[in-house]
Amino acid sequence: MTNCSTIYKLSLVAVVCFIKACSSSCPVLECWLVQEKTGRGGGLAAATSQEKSLLHVRTDRHTAETQQAPSNIDPDRVYFISDPAATLCHRSLNPPRGSVEKPQCEINPFLPQPSTLKWVAPLTDSASSPIYLQADWFSTALQGLNGQLAISTITRAPTATKEQDVILSVTTKTVSVQSRLGEPVLLDCGFWVDPSSPLSGLGFAVEWRYQFRGDGRLVLAYDGKTDRLADVQEEGATLDFEGLRQKGNASLILLEAKVRHSGMYICTVYLPYLVAQVALELEIIEPPSLSIHPSPLPLAVPGRNLTVQCEASGFAPLSLELSWEFKGTDGKSRPLGSGSVTGHRQAWDGTYSQSTRLELDTTKLDLGPGGEVTCVAVHLGGTRRASVTLNVIGLSTPSIEDSMAMVGVALVLYGLIKFVSWTFTSSGSDEAGQQDKKDK
Repeated sequence: MTNCSTIYKLSLVAVVCFIKACSSSCPVLECWLVQEKTGRGGGLAAATSQEKSLLHVRTDRHTAETQQAPSNIDPDRVYFISDPAATLCHRSLNPPRGSVEKPQCEINPFLPQPSTLKWVAPLTDSASSPIYLQADWFSTALQGLNGQLAISTITRAPTATKEQDVILSVTTKTVSVQSRLGEPVLLDCGFWVDPSSPLSGLGFAVEWRYQFRGDGRLVLAYDGKTDRLADVQEEGATLDFEGLRQKGNASLILLEAKVRHSGMYICTVYLPYLVAQVALELEIIEPPSLSIHPSPLPLAVPGRNLTVQCEASGFAPLSLELSWEFKGTDGKSRPLGSGSVTGHRQAWDGTYSQSTRLELDTTKLDLGPGGEVTCVAVHLGGTRRASVTLNVIGLSTPSIEDSMAMVGVALVLYGLIKFVSWTFTSSGSDEAGQQDKKDK
């Protein structure tokens, strides 16, 4: 009996140690609590206040242990977050001890309320709000180190307590995405709902919106309760509906990347009375194609200008640096400047083109017998080069072999001229002699 009791105690200690080990892998997050100050009357909008707070994250729901708050943080601003999905335990939210860089975190009071959007309204058909909503609710936005992760959570705490449970979390692992033109793009977004919450079985809705420089549009919206897509849906945008219903995979799939897709995308997940969202940046990057005109270059004559033009086309985004280089026969390269650069022109597919014109003065530039002229385009998508050969007539220095060949040719020509001259002279003398004989 003693042995059984001992084994039971050891097992209990092992379980407790395991739970503590799991919880200890989750971070203690420094967060800014942002909320409205108490109104002072007069009809003016209440100002906001910022207070430092601490979030002790754990994966279990055991009673919170008393923690010593740092001197610069109000003990009432130390919260204990229960996250069974361990979403908040990601390594990007837990920097090494002593690290200067820390994850970004902001927590705000949240007011549950129904939505009037067509694809969300069916979630709250009932006119009455459940008693479950009578609690303290908070919305927390976090971003991991180096932009690895973005999380938005909705947490619930019994009124006037500091123990919060994560009810809804929305996550993206692609905070910043880059893609080439024509390629398929996956914008990651996933969500988790606490299965013990009364709201988890009442359906959900997912919405994707696009924003860029003040322009916004609905990309796609899905009502999970009625299993229907909204009437407005952008062409070439879809979801993995099986993964959405089974695993909470709300990732947006763009079948073919286009320039107009560059911008911010917002993934929003709705539960009855609750909403959380994350934002992602998509940038379509396409390097330029270069062409040089004329090609090949005509022979350059000393003292005369030769115009060369380089056309960069089909690139995005807009920023581009054009320049020229010259590589002589000695193998040395030197810059020739940017030339005369034109403004940007936009094509039907949203890509841009730009050109530069270079005036080559073979005398002033000291280009010797010629070499290689190169157009260089520096772009976010990479550096591109295009080259043509330049030949300058009248400035070539012949080699020894060429000189010997020229001397040989000259001697042959001289001998040929002498032979023809001697033959002509001899023939003329014979004809004159025969004519004299006839006259006599």
